[in-house]
Amino acid sequence: MARSAPDVDPRDADGPGGGPAAWAAGVPGVAHALGQSWAQMGVRRSVATLRLLNQADGFDCPGCAWPDPNPGKRSHTEFCENGAKAVAEEATLRRVSREFFATHSLTDLAGRSGYWLGQQGRLTEPMLKRPGSDHYEPVSWDDAATTGTTSSTRSARCETGGPGSSSASAATSCPPPRTAPSPRRRSGPAG
Repeated sequence: MARSAPDVDPRDADGPGGGPAAWAAGVPGVAHALGQSWAQMGVRRSVATLRLLNQADGFDCPGCAWPDPNPGKRSHTEFCENGAKAVAEEATLRRVSREFFATHSLTDLAGRSGYWLGQQGRLTEPMLKRPGSDHYEPVSWDDAATTGTTSSTRSARCETGGPGSSSASAATSCPPPRTAPSPRRRSGPAG
């Protein structure tokens, strides 16, 4: 069973803090990574997920570009502390519902740290920011599918995290619109 998301943002003046530890390698680093994983995914899901991280029959770390050793040369723990925490945030059992967005305005969310936002959990339904509103509101999957196809709603698509991302942290930032690159022809060898 996963623990609840933190109510207090660690960067708030009244929140817990204390600065970085003197060192974070070895057993303390492993213990911290496992604690983060267990808090967000529970013990069973943590073991099932972390055993596949950076493995030939698993998935690559979402937090870095860990090099892939040959399959016969990999250890069972082929990841670092930050990798384990990145996986825990992606595979969390915590959920962000419509009540979260009714409670927290975009102005409020924009003032929160990425850590706090990531700790809140995953979206449970499509969300949309209507013009002039300071809150996201839920929309049906059908409306999300049709709304997401028009350029005038690019910001709404982006603010919901877009395809493949559904965390609360994805809901607060949006890159500028991309333009499609012009097609390039490959030229053959000179000859």
